[in-house]
This record gives sequence, C-alpha cells and structure tokens, in this order.
Amino acid sequence: MLKIQDMMQMALMTAVIGMLGLIPPILLTFTPVPITLQTAGLLLAGGLLKPKQALISLLLFLLIVAAGAPLLSGGRGGIGVFFGPSGGFLLAYPVAAFMISLWLNRLKKVTALRLFMIYGVCSIGILYVCGIPFQAMMMHIKVTQAALLSLIYVPGDLIKAGMCAVFTVKIIQAMSYRKRDLHKGRRAV
Repeated sequence: MLKIQDMMQMALMTAVIGMLGLIPPILLTFTPVPITLQTAGLLLAGGLLKPKQALISLLLFLLIVAAGAPLLSGGRGGIGVFFGPSGGFLLAYPVAAFMISLWLNRLKKVTALRLFMIYGVCSIGILYVCGIPFQAMMMHIKVTQAALLSLIYVPGDLIKAGMCAVFTVKIIQAMSYRKRDLHKGRRAV
C-alpha cells in the first residue's frame, strides 16, 4: 500500500518529466529522434524515488502521453508516438528508472561519481539496448546503422547524467537535513 507522501512524490516526478517536455527539442537532420531533456527527468525519478515509485511514476507519465497529453518534447503525445522511431526509448523509461532506483538503494554511500556511473549505465545502456533495435525496425534500417546514428546522443546523455548526479546528491542532502531538523523539533524551511 502506497502512502500519501509516496503518491505525492510520484506525481511530482511525473510532473517534472512532463515539464521537461515543454523545453523545445533539438532536432537533427539525419535522424527523427530528437535530443530532449526528458531523460534527465527519468534519471531524477530513479535517483530520488523508491524502485516501485520510480516504475509507477514513469508508467503514469507514459499512460498520460498515450492518452494524448502533448507532454513529450515538441508537444507530441498520443498512442502513435510509441510506434515511431523513439518508441523503444520511451518504453524503456520505466525499466531504466526502476533499475537506477534499485541500484541506488544498494549503495552504502551515495556520491555524485557513483550516481554518474549508474545514470550513465542505465540511461545509455538500458535505453539504447531497447531503443536502437526498435528505431531500426521503425526506420527500416539495420541495427548497426541505427546504433551509429545514436552515437550522436552519447555526449549529451553523459552531460545529463553528470548534471543529474550532482542535483540528486544535493537534493538527497537537503532532504536528510530537513528530516534531521524535523526530528529535532525544528521547523523545516
């Protein structure tokens, strides 16, 4: 059974991912898959939520998009986006967020470097393993050709992983200070 606080955190992360979709994508001439900041939202969801919460938050986001909400970068939404070249990447979002959270929960100490490595492996590893074959199928090209096209995204994904690792550590630190202050009877700001 989920607590109200858990549901609020999931809704907040779902909203953050949707808001990141309002930032215009960078369109490339040689591939239909745009560069977006929404993967940063899935990294943050995985880093800040419990595994089950991260999974549900990303599933909720995808359900809202499937229902037609134009929350994907560029104002895209509807069931059709899952049958386009970026559909495999989108469908991998919940798995990546779940694995990030699961892996993070096994760490004894959370550092930006450790988070960067987890974020990099999950955002590049999981998303690309699911997204590239799907993209190849939808574009009627070879998987190797789709993989070569996807190399352009790696530097940006590493930058997002680094930024989100630092943000996540800062948010976790701020939340632990808040909890400590609440337990000591201080008013949280």
